[in-house]
Amino acid sequence: MATRQWDAFTVVNSLFMLVLVFVMLYPFVYMINVSLSSELYVMKNQVSFWPKGWTWSWYRIVLHDSRLGIGYRNTIVYTALGTFISLAATSMGAYALSRRRMVLRKSLTLAIVFTILFSGGMIPSYLVAKELGILNSIWAMVLPGAVSAYNLLIFRAFFEGLPEELFDAGQIDGLHDMSLFARIVVPLSKPVYAAIGLFVAVGIWNNFYNALIYLRDANLFPLQSVLRDLVISGSLANEAVSRSATRGETNVVVSIKYATIIVSTLPILLLYPFLQKYFVKGVLIGSVKG
Repeated sequence: MATRQWDAFTVVNSLFMLVLVFVMLYPFVYMINVSLSSELYVMKNQVSFWPKGWTWSWYRIVLHDSRLGIGYRNTIVYTALGTFISLAATSMGAYALSRRRMVLRKSLTLAIVFTILFSGGMIPSYLVAKELGILNSIWAMVLPGAVSAYNLLIFRAFFEGLPEELFDAGQIDGLHDMSLFARIVVPLSKPVYAAIGLFVAVGIWNNFYNALIYLRDANLFPLQSVLRDLVISGSLANEAVSRSATRGETNVVVSIKYATIIVSTLPILLLYPFLQKYFVKGVLIGSVKG
């Protein structure tokens, strides 16, 4: 009886997960199919699970837009630099808090936890950035929010789980704190670095809010800000419509918008297969030991 119940649970659970995966993936697959289909089939609403009238014309229109190239360049720079700064600052702060001999360790930890519940808000952060002189610069996109309290606590929990004997052996060999961190902690922490790094990279890649607050120069706008302007204003789609003599104007707009979204989303999605084995392991270890 127990075996039958377990088999029934497995089947129901598997079916539920398959339905959940379908519901989550289908909108993205539908956008890809529409962006690869000709306007005739899109206009007739005949595109569902696969493209019809295969065409790359929408992607050619999108990729030939110079604004998208500038946005890509800026976002890649922001993501690479911002992820490096965030991981370096967060992990070093977490390592210091993980050492039990640190002065005011508990008080500083409580102060950091307090920021998860309460923050200064948009206006104070803007005034701080203005006083630092980083408005309308690359640093406005990578420094505000570089250290996340949540990520710091995950790092700290992971570091606290490392065997203390490793640090004792390192100190006997004459290593100081920075050497211990660089030679022992960092090599053993690849899973949590990969997991948090992926979180940070995706957050920076999708961030357009900071650009609205801190940037005024269009040449510094990230990809998501450019995407927002192209999709909401429909400027790129209107240009495509004006160049094409079709009656399905609305469908041309939809196809262009979907192609733009796919072009801006696909690169960051390609990171997941390479970091998946570290992603789950790093988050679970940091969470369980916390």
